[in-house]
Order: sequence, then C-alpha cells, then structure tokens
Amino acid sequence: MVCNNFTGGENRVLNPVYCMDIESLLNDAPAMYKVDSMDMFGALSGLPEQCKDAWKIGMDSPAPEAETISNVLVTGMGGSAIGGDLLRAYASGKMAVPVAVNRDYTLSQYADKSTLVIAVSYSGNTEETLSVYEQARKRECTIAVITTGGKLKESADKDGVPVIKIPGGLAPRAATGYLFIPALAVMQKLGLLKNVEDEIKELEDELEKIKKNITPESALEHNAAKQLAREFYGRIPVIWGAAGTTGVAAQRYKGQVNENAKAPAYWNVFPELNHNELVGFEVPRDLLEKLHIVMLKDKGDHERIKTRMEITRGIAARSVSGVTEISSSGEGLLARMYTLIYVGDYASVYLAVLYDIDPGPVKIIDYLKSELAGR
Repeated sequence: MVCNNFTGGENRVLNPVYCMDIESLLNDAPAMYKVDSMDMFGALSGLPEQCKDAWKIGMDSPAPEAETISNVLVTGMGGSAIGGDLLRAYASGKMAVPVAVNRDYTLSQYADKSTLVIAVSYSGNTEETLSVYEQARKRECTIAVITTGGKLKESADKDGVPVIKIPGGLAPRAATGYLFIPALAVMQKLGLLKNVEDEIKELEDELEKIKKNITPESALEHNAAKQLAREFYGRIPVIWGAAGTTGVAAQRYKGQVNENAKAPAYWNVFPELNHNELVGFEVPRDLLEKLHIVMLKDKGDHERIKTRMEITRGIAARSVSGVTEISSSGEGLLARMYTLIYVGDYASVYLAVLYDIDPGPVKIIDYLKSELAGR
C-alpha cells in the first residue's frame, strides 16, 4: 500500500502501512488489537494477577530439602532466564548466599552438593536447560524445577526432583511472573528470604495502578509506553540501567524489543558504560542520529550513579535523536523493578504495531530450533 499526499504537519510521522500518522495509530486501540494474533496485550494486562497466582503456586508446590546451601544457580534461556536475573538483582541485598544465572549447555565447575540449581524452562524442552539439569543431577546438586511440562518435568518426576508446575498457553516472555516469583517462594521456604509475601502484594497493587495508564485504551498523551514506542519508531533503542538496581530492567527492554517488535536494541549499565560505551558517540553521525537512549532510574541508585546519569545525558544528547528518562515506582525493590519492566513490555508491543508486525510469533527462533533438531 502506498500513501500519497500526506500532510500531517512537520511533527507528524507517517506510517506507510496504515496511511495514518503514528500518533493516530497509537490512539486506535481496535487497530492495535487486530495485529496481535497471540493476545500479547491480554497477557500484559493479566500480569498483576499472574504475579499473585505465581506466588500461590510457588508456596503450594514442594520445595527441595537441603541442609546447606552455599550458592544458588538459575539455569535457563531467553524468557525463562530473565527470572534468574530478577532473582539475582532482588536477592543481592537480601540473601547471604550469591545467586548466579547460567545461559549455557554447561554447568559451572563450582556447582556441587551445596549448590541449589533452579532449572527453568517454560516449555520444558529447552535443550541447554536439559543439559545442565542432567549435569546437576550427576553432581548431586539440590535441584528445583519450574516448568509447564515437557521433557524437563518428565525427568524431574522420574528423578524425584520437586517440580513447580506453572500454567501454559503463554509466550515465555509474557510469563515472567510464573518464571520468577515461584523461585522467591523456594527461597523463602529454604529460609534464604523472609516476608516476601508483603512485597508480592505491593507488586500486584503497583502494577494495577500503572496499568491504567499504559493499556491500549489509554491515550497517547498520558501513556508513557506509547510515548516510548513513538520515540523508538524508525530508530534503534539503547537502554541504560544501573548495576544492582535497574540493569535487569534494561536487559529486559532490549529482549522485548527484539522478540516483540523484531527490531534491534541494545543495553548497558552504569557505571561501566562510562568507561567505554560513552566514548563511542562521535561517529558515524548519521547512525548516531538514529539512536534513542532510555535511562532507567530508581531511588535505590547510588548517589554517584545519579550524578553520572545527569552528566552522561548531556553528553549523549549532543549526538542521538533523543534521551528519555523513566523512573520506577513503589517502595519495595520488587515493585520498583517490575514497574520499569511493565512500561517497557507494553512499549515493545506498541512498537511492533507501528511496524505492522504481529508481536507474538517468533518465526526466526522456531526456524533455528527446527534446523538444530535436524542436525
């Protein structure tokens, strides 16, 4: 389809697929729903309830027995691994043992009988996760499994390993509540965390609060997620967070833009990016003008990080198309991390709509898996 004689004004950007400016499209909820064959919008809307349900499932499920836990290792890939990143960020200031995330076929050499391995695979058939699970069994690690079923559940049931069975029917990237929060329940049952249920309740309430302003029915004027998608359209998102607080949210933004909008995106964290990435904003100028930077901010950021962000914004703004700041909301760290993620999740689906791309299917990944299966 070709749109001719468009006169939307100098601040209007034409979407050639819909023959309307993108601001009008972002305010047309029925048109956006039509693009979404797998109901990603519905999954996002259900996230508050998903988190509540995930906590109940985790607490009602069996937990592994262990006399001593010296470290925790979450193994998974893609949407199933982000729960491990969230656990690592959340637990860093709350648990006396470290949490690591494994995205590989191989179990780290330090893992032994005192290691709690949480194997997470939404489908239950992720080959990297299955490989690490078998290695963890051979090393007699303490193991818990989070999955909907598949080969992972079959192996765990056969081996007598506790399984937290979560509901199916979602894209893994839309099931972060189910893939993360049951691990918090395991931590509490093992005495590694306390009073998590209070933060779960706040998380649910905070997500419900901000959801009103970021759904398709909410106008662009008041919708931070739509505004972000508008800035991303025709540009490359670069997401910056802070180590220890918002870094995992920045990583999530990148992955969601990749999978939902099928577009490139990149992420990094303060203060590390000030020691390398920031220098790379001089050339090529035509490419830099296509970048849009998002800086994720949190009240828990170190004071020096806040200062670095302020200075860095001024430096980057000289070269890129723009810089957007997004601040977390809520009191507890759990709510603050997820409120940032929630805005980014919605923004990535809106961006898919702007590109006339169905956000649900991930055909490239499906193709890759089929090729791997044949080799």
